[in-house]
Amino acid sequence: MFGRRRGRERKGRPVGRYMMCVHVAPDVTQIAVLEGRSLIEHHVARVLDDATQIDGNIYRGRVKNVLPGMEAAFVDIGTPKNAVLYWGDVQTDRDEGIERDPGTTRIEHLLRPGQTIICQVTKNPIGVKGARLTQEVSLPGRFVVLVPESNASGISKRLDDRERKRLRRVLDGIRPEGHGIIVRTAAEGASAEELRRDVAGLVKKWDEIDDKARRVSAPALLYSEPHIALRVIREEFTEEYRGVILDDLALYELVRSYVAEIDPLLADRVEYYDPKAEDLPLFERQHIHEQLHKALNHKVWLVSGGSLIIERTEALTVIDVNTGKNVGSSSLEETVFRNNVEAAEEIARQLRLRDIGGIIVIDFIDMEIKANRQEVAATLRTALARDKTPTQVFEISELGLVEMTRKRVGEGLLEAFSETCPMCKGRGIVFSEDEE
Repeated sequence: MFGRRRGRERKGRPVGRYMMCVHVAPDVTQIAVLEGRSLIEHHVARVLDDATQIDGNIYRGRVKNVLPGMEAAFVDIGTPKNAVLYWGDVQTDRDEGIERDPGTTRIEHLLRPGQTIICQVTKNPIGVKGARLTQEVSLPGRFVVLVPESNASGISKRLDDRERKRLRRVLDGIRPEGHGIIVRTAAEGASAEELRRDVAGLVKKWDEIDDKARRVSAPALLYSEPHIALRVIREEFTEEYRGVILDDLALYELVRSYVAEIDPLLADRVEYYDPKAEDLPLFERQHIHEQLHKALNHKVWLVSGGSLIIERTEALTVIDVNTGKNVGSSSLEETVFRNNVEAAEEIARQLRLRDIGGIIVIDFIDMEIKANRQEVAATLRTALARDKTPTQVFEISELGLVEMTRKRVGEGLLEAFSETCPMCKGRGIVFSEDEE
């Protein structure tokens, strides 16, 4: 009744909403996710990124110093910059009701310089900021997330109530003693045996990490996330994908073997693209390069003729919505409303594609009718719901502004393909020769 679905096919070819393309070069790997033919996500991993692309890695770290005034500690994990561990991410059995008691719950009573701890990176180092850590370690699998030495339990809210009830019953029978389990969205339709196998693999992995932690001295890497292609496939690849295409034979064999192990019914959707036999590179064939160049521009054209201006600063990102060439056909309010609705959809796509995080302010064109403002805000929230990165959106103000936040995990698309100008130091201006 709840067997894994193979997915739809048409004329023997898989049918799906999404496709993933993986391009491998000597010094960089790029992964593009397409919805139809539209680029919606892009990931970059470089050979020299071992010290910066460390999200999810687990370390045995050494506390360097504790700052009570910042409620944080700096931890040496072996990277160029010390990582930061905030008070709220320190693992302790403190009572939630007395968290702010000035006694035993202050960070200087929980951590001390020289202390060694097991910690996991939750945010890559960005610019001058070091990586962010947590002591609440978790290991993601295909269907579940293992939370070692915890009583955590949960099921993805993206699943419907019927499936959640089924998985709850299964979860009660496979939960490992002494560890917590969170069931992921990808577990929809998974059998009890598939879930049990996933849990067993994660418990074995944690036992290896725990054993290594007892044998090595800090700072030391205990566990690193797999190749970026495997990470993205683990997080994203489902029957909604019509395929994963890779232009590197070695990585293709690795990915196909991995998919065959975690979800055999999807293994046939992993394809090799031979760049020597094809007349165009993979990213050219799928029109990805063209879309990437557009995503690096600060101006985005809308289908109706309107446009977005995306300006990024160190403090926040500002997005300005313009009608541009969109003159409408009925009334000014209707033209502005339709333009804003289209802009809301495109803004959600651009935030995800460019991986823009932090504070974001959107300047929609002013609308007189309150119901129109509410619908534009609802459209934006619905579009953002397809993005797995957490966001928080506030209502449109009387000035037509929307304040929102999007969790910042790593560098954005612009940072991945650019470097600070040596002339203006990133200010975007050219100094005159007689500035002195």
